[in-house]
Amino acid sequence: MTRDEYLQAAREMADAGHHTLARMLAEEAAERTVDPAASARTLAAFPGLSLRSEH
Repeated sequence: MTRDEYLQAAREMADAGHHTLARMLAEEAAERTVDPAASARTLAAFPGLSLRSEH
């Protein structure tokens, strides 16, 4: 999937009330964003805690 596809899916999940899933999809989109500021804006648009574990 592309960054735009992840963002679209995140919007759809947010609209459907699935905010945790929307956040997870937004995190995937943010990872595929080269510009750090754009990545931060993506994450800010879908607030919530990350469920990712860092190893």
